[in-house]
Amino acid sequence: MTPHRIAVLAVDQVVGLDLGTPSQVFRTARDADDRHFYAVDTCTPGGRPVRSTAGFQVLPDHGLELMEAADTVIVPGVYGAATQRHDAIEPEVTKALRAAYDRGVRIMSICTGAFVLAAAGLLDGRRATTHWAHTDGFRRLYPAVDLDPDVLFVADGRVLTSAGVAAGIDLCLHVVRTDHGSQVANQAARRCVMPPWRDGGQAQYIERPVPQAHDTSTAGAREWARQRLHESVSLRDLAGQARMSVRTFTRRFRAESGLSPTQWLLRERTDHARLLLESTDLSVDQIARRSGFGTSAALRQQLQQRIGVAPSTYRQTFKGRAPY
Repeated sequence: MTPHRIAVLAVDQVVGLDLGTPSQVFRTARDADDRHFYAVDTCTPGGRPVRSTAGFQVLPDHGLELMEAADTVIVPGVYGAATQRHDAIEPEVTKALRAAYDRGVRIMSICTGAFVLAAAGLLDGRRATTHWAHTDGFRRLYPAVDLDPDVLFVADGRVLTSAGVAAGIDLCLHVVRTDHGSQVANQAARRCVMPPWRDGGQAQYIERPVPQAHDTSTAGAREWARQRLHESVSLRDLAGQARMSVRTFTRRFRAESGLSPTQWLLRERTDHARLLLESTDLSVDQIARRSGFGTSAALRQQLQQRIGVAPSTYRQTFKGRAPY
């Protein structure tokens, strides 16, 4: 097995945490024989040291030529001039990024790394995201980008962008899951001491705002429901678990999760069905029952609405998926 080659492109004022995220996540993705699915290396313009925002310099092993052999290029977050001016990114960097994209390479950014992709023209006309605190500056510099600051990450074809800090881990786990299925992604997440996906799972993009969880009073009810997806769970049952009235529970649930209880439960069941399709040989009828849909027709309808494919097609695509 030839590992999928990832080039992490660091430019001046790279965010230290973002720089380490791809290596940490992708190096934990392994097969049953403990062979790595990915090889991760770091490069900089000219192979020169660059400053990080964490008070240390990055001394890379490679220059931009690393990108010429890469299957995926990842740009970590940056601070300073790159988030303030169009021309702050070196021309050789933008040229190398455009060339990589033209060759069919997958391009990703973490946090404010989206500014670097935008400077290279790779986000024009695309949906993308970045750290919410940089929304105004990003829109001022790059009005041609369809910026959505309320999501954890966006996957628009071969160009993927994430929000700040932990959302970079979400994006990397999403890529592992897309490349190799849920079992490999789940194992990688456990090694990183992270959930395989946060509420809503790792769809092509997460379609809700990141919840502002000042109060987690419905968390217990959510976990209770997750253990009973195969059963009939009513709104009154959920409210009872939280010891609240239905009205109070519904209001607090939406404030914490960004969804109504009914929407959340439907999404959880769909995600569970997807996991079973990827990781088991159960029939579609059995999966429909175990995920709480009851019938294969109901499951088929939900998958079609959410991701646009039938259960059999989804299973064929993701179960035992070969490397990207």
